[in-house]
Amino acid sequence: MTLKLFYKDPYLTECDARVLRVRGREVLLDQTIFFAFSGGQESDKGEIGGIRVEEARVSGKDIIYFLEKEPEFREGDEVKIRIDGERRKKIMRLHSAAHLVYFIFAEKTGIRKLIGSHIGEEKARLDYSYPQPVSELLPEIEKRVNELISQNLEIKTYPDKDDPEKRWWKCEKWKCPCGGLHPKSTGEIGRIKLKRKNIGAGKERIEIFLE
Repeated sequence: MTLKLFYKDPYLTECDARVLRVRGREVLLDQTIFFAFSGGQESDKGEIGGIRVEEARVSGKDIIYFLEKEPEFREGDEVKIRIDGERRKKIMRLHSAAHLVYFIFAEKTGIRKLIGSHIGEEKARLDYSYPQPVSELLPEIEKRVNELISQNLEIKTYPDKDDPEKRWWKCEKWKCPCGGLHPKSTGEIGRIKLKRKNIGAGKERIEIFLE
């Protein structure tokens, strides 16, 4: 099993790891800070042993990395992992912002089911089945979320007591399953801006941006 150091400390931007397997450009490590796409959150960008990672893929309890080229290092070697720290911070901020928007939207509408979501470096999005434009709701939701952010509320992430592979996100009264990465408090998010996008009949998208 790949030890996922990003859960212990999501602010790490580099670490050492031992190579467990090399198959062409495919690499398996004993531990990592390099997050792989999961739960709608994009993968990190960075390098392993000085070689750019093209793709990071979850495989059971492991993370498999596909490098830009075949490495010279072999099984048993120690390598350095480096990630784009600024990108990671933006994604973490947007991910927690998306949870807050989700819960405030649910309080306003009673709707909790998502039909899609995505967390990237430039924006996050939440997709809903909704019979009318959400435009009129957004100013109030945006104001409420920014108020919560300004309160610098604590954000907790932790494994489920019965299933360590399942993780939870919690902030005040709000809680949801989430395997993504997050800041330690809402104050780290900074102010956000919401925009509405129509993605088809009866479908509404809320886009979330950092100001």
